[in-house]
Amino acid sequence: MLAGVVMAVPHIQFSVAVILLLVLLSGCNARIHKLSLNNETRFAIDLNNFGFFANGTLNVSMSSLWLNDIVNYSLYPVGFSLSRSRVNGVLSYTAEDSQELCPLKVTKSTNDEPLILFLIDSKQLGVNVIAMGVQDNFLIAKAKSDEPKEKKKVTKRADVDSISDDSNGKPAKPETSPKQDDKEEIPGGQKNEPPANEKSNAKDAKKVEETTFLLNSSVKPILALDNTNGLYKFSFLLVIGPKDQGLYSLKFHYCQNRVAGVKLPYALTVNVVERNPGSFLSAAEIPLSRLYICMAGVFFAAAMLWVYTLMKHRYSVFKIHWLMAALAFTKSTSLVFHSINYHFINIEGHPIEGWAVMYYITHLLKGALLFITLALIGTGWAFVKYILSDKEKKIFMIVIPLQVLANVAYIIIESTEEGSSEYYLWKEILFLVDLICCGAILFPVVWSIRHLQEASSTDGKAAMNLEKLKLFRHYYVMIVCYIYFTRIIAILLKITMPFQWQWCYELLVEVSTLIFFVLTGYKFRPASNNPYLQLPLDEEDVEMDEV
Repeated sequence: MLAGVVMAVPHIQFSVAVILLLVLLSGCNARIHKLSLNNETRFAIDLNNFGFFANGTLNVSMSSLWLNDIVNYSLYPVGFSLSRSRVNGVLSYTAEDSQELCPLKVTKSTNDEPLILFLIDSKQLGVNVIAMGVQDNFLIAKAKSDEPKEKKKVTKRADVDSISDDSNGKPAKPETSPKQDDKEEIPGGQKNEPPANEKSNAKDAKKVEETTFLLNSSVKPILALDNTNGLYKFSFLLVIGPKDQGLYSLKFHYCQNRVAGVKLPYALTVNVVERNPGSFLSAAEIPLSRLYICMAGVFFAAAMLWVYTLMKHRYSVFKIHWLMAALAFTKSTSLVFHSINYHFINIEGHPIEGWAVMYYITHLLKGALLFITLALIGTGWAFVKYILSDKEKKIFMIVIPLQVLANVAYIIIESTEEGSSEYYLWKEILFLVDLICCGAILFPVVWSIRHLQEASSTDGKAAMNLEKLKLFRHYYVMIVCYIYFTRIIAILLKITMPFQWQWCYELLVEVSTLIFFVLTGYKFRPASNNPYLQLPLDEEDVEMDEV
């Protein structure tokens, strides 16, 4: 029965992976985000979190926004907020913690952290930009036409590439050029009009003319807001200054829905493109491609060493030893595809679907093999017995479907925009299911420890059973430490370290996994002097039948 379950899990995981990847990956753009919401009622939407180095760029284009006519924009503003946080999940202002106070009404940022508000005024067709805190960010956008021309510096969007690609640590100001009229008067009262084919080019060039603002508390620009058939749209480009690099959080706010009992619907479509100099990855993700490929090599070397050990002690090898080898090779392969996935996101802003599919499939197989192997070792299957009790079989019937659900949640989270409502639902499901799986695999170890305690005091092999009891206790402590480090310590490290060092979270997880694999292999290695394998199999089978 167990063999059939173990063989069926990869097939189940593969089928689920193919279905989900075909549905979700086709619309996944990774660091080039596009979010479309219809009949939305949330008062705040987390669009994205991204770690910017100096001269990084944030390009936001709100292609359509439909608002309810009942909204009182003076009392309940609508718009975007961009705030910097020193560590992940800790914003630079505390108004977000209050359900009554809208973050768009904040008048001062705490600790002088950069905070930029974009307040949408649908009546005046403008977007009021309010910059708070100490910052030297540049805002490039189309200013409202009724602003004084002498305050404008005209630039073109094409010139911004030189800013984002400049890695000298200082944002170079875009070249400016004065406005030129499309039509110049000539003697005689006639106008020098360009040819028809040049008129369209001139209009297109005029559309991309934008104003550059050096943001500070004294500058309050008003951006142009277009209205087409009741749909509002505007865009802006933010260049991060050398003093303002950090982890930024972009949110959309619909403040009237904060009022109890008020759920006014709205529709929003926004495109977000984030870049660091020479990379589409966040500051904490840039080292991950190299980290994963290095760890893949380490896991592969460990797997080859394990296979060498199995071949050397082939007469003491059991089936589960080869299952452990398959787990190590699958882990190494998963890391290789993970590294390739991040490499393409780094240079193109989105993953290549083929490599992404391969990564998710190997990730699913690795997760299934890990929990199955841990549970089988904990029950003593194949080492000292070839049957499982009814309680142990129920553990597998619970853990395996939960692992399928956890992997489904992981794929959906990776393929869904952060601002969608489904993202947070599946994130909570993944966290809960993962904890249940981690707790469930401890039960077989506890049952084996209890059985060995009883057997050590009733049969004539007390010394041998005590040795095995000590080994199982070590294994139990190893599993608890592995879960503790990868689920608790690593997360605490992630939310307390500076934004550019948060990749150490992934390093801690991978190193903890490697140490856990090595210690497990050492404890249960195929050797004639291993106390776990010394008792004759037929006597153990009799003992287990009596139990």
